[in-house]
Amino acid sequence: MWLDVKNLKKNYQNNEVLKDINFSLEKGKTLAILGKSGCGKTTLLKVLAGIEQSDEGSVYCSGKPILHLPLNQRNLVYLFQEPLIFPHLNVFDNIAFGLKVRKVTETEIKSRTHDMIEALELSNIMHKTTYELSGGQKQRVAFGRSLIINPDCLLLDEPFSSLDFQTRSSMQIFYKNVSARFNITTIFVTHDLKESI
Repeated sequence: MWLDVKNLKKNYQNNEVLKDINFSLEKGKTLAILGKSGCGKTTLLKVLAGIEQSDEGSVYCSGKPILHLPLNQRNLVYLFQEPLIFPHLNVFDNIAFGLKVRKVTETEIKSRTHDMIEALELSNIMHKTTYELSGGQKQRVAFGRSLIINPDCLLLDEPFSSLDFQTRSSMQIFYKNVSARFNITTIFVTHDLKESI
């Protein structure tokens, strides 16, 4: 299995939020996690990403333990409900950001970023600032910035919940197409049963 979670536990003071969480996920597959507010869905993603620390348990990614690693070494990308993109950068520079941080060559940055922008159907707006983008466009930029660094797993925390119904529906279709194209391994947290199918 690509991702193995075993006996994961997390307490906040005396409140047991995660209790003996166990699951496995194959590479390129999506696992949808449904549940009511406050049941620990977001906490699970934050523990996997390294934003929160677990109290017990183990997580293996590609056969290697990761819970002891700081979040910047786990290669798991957490996407929040609201798309967190840099307001002072345009679409191209937002998507290219992770490659620049990793000191990829300028030629490769241009090539890979243009390919990603084309896949995300953002070519006609790649020089626009984030202030000029719709909610759906911002979410696509956030996806692009996450995918371009080839994460081992994408952690999605109700990524479409803030969008209007029509945009949300189109983004769900878009995500499925992009997920298949890039063979993305994903844990998808939602409260919407239809979205999880």
